[in-house]
Amino acid sequence: MLPIKVLIVEDSIVFRELLVQNLSRDPAIQVVATARDPFEARDAILAYKPDVMTLDVELPRMSGIEFLRKLMPQYPLPVVVISSLSDKVFDALNAGAVDFVAKPAVSSRAQLEDFIRNELLVKIKIASTAQISNIKKTVMPQEYQNLSVADKNLIVAIGASTGGTEAIFAVAKELGTDIPGIVVVQHMPPGFTAMYAKRLDDQCRIHVKEARTGDRVMPGHMLIAPGGDAHMQLVNVNGVYQVECKKAPKVNGHCPSVDVLFDSVARVAGSKALGIILTGMGGDGAKGLLAMRKAGARTIGQDESTCVVYGMPKVAYDLGAVEHQEKLFDIPKRTYALLNKM
Repeated sequence: MLPIKVLIVEDSIVFRELLVQNLSRDPAIQVVATARDPFEARDAILAYKPDVMTLDVELPRMSGIEFLRKLMPQYPLPVVVISSLSDKVFDALNAGAVDFVAKPAVSSRAQLEDFIRNELLVKIKIASTAQISNIKKTVMPQEYQNLSVADKNLIVAIGASTGGTEAIFAVAKELGTDIPGIVVVQHMPPGFTAMYAKRLDDQCRIHVKEARTGDRVMPGHMLIAPGGDAHMQLVNVNGVYQVECKKAPKVNGHCPSVDVLFDSVARVAGSKALGIILTGMGGDGAKGLLAMRKAGARTIGQDESTCVVYGMPKVAYDLGAVEHQEKLFDIPKRTYALLNKM
């Protein structure tokens, strides 16, 4: 198998060299060029035709986000953004980046090298498999917005990973305040989930917040599991659905894990739940979605033609966990249709 050709766009000489040295140690990676700014990056793309580009958000002469907006329509390629703790990363994802990593605020060379090898390297390999043509604006038919749900004592559980931030937004913006309570696990580094929740809250009709233990799962509200070292589970306290976020080891390499959330929904809500699995690498959530279906829940999986990475939904489909496989823009309509049959 040919190595993944990587272009590194980073203005810091020290960090750029660290990236080159550590990524080059992996035989599956070939760093074909580096660039200090978007103009050098443009020339390197044309000259070396990289498979994946790593991109700092803050760059001289032109921001990384502006560069993405100019680049993707003309020369689409998988991009992994390297960002400090800032909501600008979501602008980058909206502009066409596949994924992002949080640049660690550490001075230790060993810690930086560990971050490059164990976080950035993984994201680069995932990005190399992404279906870039599926990273695009999705226009939903307006008729979806007028649907309603009679039984509000239901639960909707959503799980996603690579490409999921935009996929969740595409679904959430079509939901009305009548929708039953929603719980979500989106694989994301610590600190970013609160900003992501606020972004959705500002742009959707439903209310969205980062979850905390004890938060009630209410109609018209979406709770997003906080990134970090805690798993989120659904619990029933005196007949009221709530979430519980507890520190625990990773499951399927993730914390929070979609499987942990889906398993809890299967136990607590059973046939009163709807599970949705969206774009993402790996198999997190597949077994949990199967547990939900076996407990009587209705289930939806995003189809390959609209996934950025058809990993999690494929594993779930192959297990028999997916009752309905839908294009991303059809998921809201199917969601309302299923909820109204429950």
